Amino acid sequence: MEYAQNILETIGNTPLVKINKLTAELPCLVLAKYETFNPGNSVKDRMAVKMIEDAEADGRLQPGGTIIEGTSGNTGMGLALAAIVKGYKCVFVISDKQSKEKMDILRAVGAEVVVCPTDVEPTDPRSYYSVSKRLAEETPNAWYVNQYDNPSNAAAHYESTGPEIWKQTDGKVTHFVVGVGTGGTVSGVGKYLKEQNPNIKVWGIDTYGSVFKKYHETGIFDEKEIYPYVTEGIGEDILPENVDFSIIDGFTKVTDKDAAIYTQRLAKEEGMFLGNSAGAAIKGLLQLKDKFTKEDVVVVLFHDHGSRYVGKMFNDDWMKKMGYID
Repeated sequence: MEYAQNILETIGNTPLVKINKLTAELPCLVLAKYETFNPGNSVKDRMAVKMIEDAEADGRLQPGGTIIEGTSGNTGMGLALAAIVKGYKCVFVISDKQSKEKMDILRAVGAEVVVCPTDVEPTDPRSYYSVSKRLAEETPNAWYVNQYDNPSNAAAHYESTGPEIWKQTDGKVTHFVVGVGTGGTVSGVGKYLKEQNPNIKVWGIDTYGSVFKKYHETGIFDEKEIYPYVTEGIGEDILPENVDFSIIDGFTKVTDKDAAIYTQRLAKEEGMFLGNSAGAAIKGLLQLKDKFTKEDVVVVLFHDHGSRYVGKMFNDDWMKKMGYID
């Protein structure tokens, strides 16, 4: 008989799927690394389990402990699944711009959810960075995950996602395109792929209101670049230690409107029911079309599932209210 010992053993080995209609104008083959096939429906399952196992190994996470993390939702889901299997409690701090579905899903798997305002400085005591750190200090037997600076985040993708892409493309991958948030995926996958072939190009998808693109191009952390944005899961108003800018060849920025519209188009034209960052990723890839030739094999990573956005990008009333459609 063939079966997994628990749900965590089903993480990884996600398929590569050809994108057909939305990339018709591009000369290259475009393949989606389709991470919603993970049990928590996102790429974050990979690093959530890795971060927990590494913390168990060195004693940061003790039996019966409480896992505390600031999350946009998906890392929380991965951590919660692992916590259920391994016997930990979870408290997740989430900003109020994240979808209601994400908060409901975290509560559905037994986590406590604390909601914080989005439109405050990272150093503000009300920010989700500050609140998660404070809760970790106040809670007995707690472990603060800190996915932004936790090296196990990038290591998970170096050990699993990168090798999978290399093997699935038979080493023919020429470009890797991915939305950048904590930096774990782009840095881990990018490091592995460039070790196999230094000519592989790694492109990051950024959003307006985030500091990544300007910092990568100039080395300047420009606070004037920072303002609230709608797109979920990518971009930052801080520089996480997991973002290895030396691995990234360039960034392209995608507007909130384009990200939302292309999230809908992926569902309606490709049958790919995906999250908001996938819309940003496919639009960013189209913006980079001059970078590709007919010999290229481009892998774009799609982070999470559309079920987390049915009240937003998949709701035409919300889209009209935001001014994204007529």
